[in-house]
Amino acid sequence: MSDAKPVLRSGTFTFGAYTVHRLGFGAMRLTGRGIWGEPTDRGECIRVLRRAVELGVDFIDTADSYGPYVSEDLIREALHPYPEGLTIATKAGLTRSGPGQWQPVGRPEYLRQEAEMSLRRLGVESIDLFQLHRIDPKVPADEQFGLLSDLLREGKVKNVGLSQVSVDEIEQARTQVPVVTVQNLYNLTDRSSEDVLKHCEAEGIGFIPWNPIAAGRLAGSGGPVGEIAKQTGATPAQISLAWLLAKSGVILPIPGTSSVGHLEENCAAATVQLTPEQVERLSAAG
Repeated sequence: MSDAKPVLRSGTFTFGAYTVHRLGFGAMRLTGRGIWGEPTDRGECIRVLRRAVELGVDFIDTADSYGPYVSEDLIREALHPYPEGLTIATKAGLTRSGPGQWQPVGRPEYLRQEAEMSLRRLGVESIDLFQLHRIDPKVPADEQFGLLSDLLREGKVKNVGLSQVSVDEIEQARTQVPVVTVQNLYNLTDRSSEDVLKHCEAEGIGFIPWNPIAAGRLAGSGGPVGEIAKQTGATPAQISLAWLLAKSGVILPIPGTSSVGHLEENCAAATVQLTPEQVERLSAAG
């Protein structure tokens, strides 16, 4: 297998009728500061998306709130008509009032409106994977899950996922709609969703860790990430991603960047082979 497409070495995961390579690309960073407005270098962001596909990425994750709308627009500009086998996931349920500001809105009519707008922006007839970005505590959860079920039944979305949820919330949603993925904060230094990951493993649900590269103090002098990076010749970011890929077959990391150089570094993480002892050492250090 050629390292011209290193992502192909990350293994695959199947949800519904879709099979993707597990190392994907998160498109949140293709925006301005605070995930707000246009990026500083739009041309570089277009190059990042096209280069990602060249490197073997076939799973791209975005959201209506990234920009807002900027990330989805860039994906269409860079990649439409989409290459065969490319899966694009998007989300709705967070509104924006300024840089770094996020507010959940889960009213069914709003979620439907955003799904319709994402269809138009992405230029597709059906969204491959539509995720509820957050459960809105001000709206009955069953109304939000019911809307996801309606969109699935109508064919506007092919698959449904959730984001930043508990095991109980996953199971509540599954009484109304099949849930194929869960996207929660998870990395070497934040394992607060360990119970959710184990539940996803048991149920065959894809687990998409957001902010996957954070290594913090573990990457410092004498820390396990730094030491294993030296042993393998990899970077700390690559070690963080390789650990996630090794930890569970349901994990689909989606590192994001607006730089082609960082993209290439991240994608090469799929070629880093950690020993069982290295994986265990990293797991014990979190």
